[in-house]
Amino acid sequence: MPMYEYRCSDCGNQFELRQKFSDEPITVCPKCSGHVEKLISMNSFSLKGSGWYAEGYSKNSKTHKVPPCPKDGACSSCPAATA
Repeated sequence: MPMYEYRCSDCGNQFELRQKFSDEPITVCPKCSGHVEKLISMNSFSLKGSGWYAEGYSKNSKTHKVPPCPKDGACSSCPAATA
């Protein structure tokens, strides 16, 4: 569930509230019972770089290169052992 940020216009109380997408925004401050407004805040999730989609799922992806194994393929879960 997403976090929404609110600010009370009466007392200035700023708080976050976890709500479902389908929930109505709250209108009453839990601290002073004043009017609150939903804020538009910057998200903390960002995808940068080429990422997993471009490297593994897109039709234009290049072949996946296996990194060199530090144990010369000695471990069973090593990608170099299966390549």
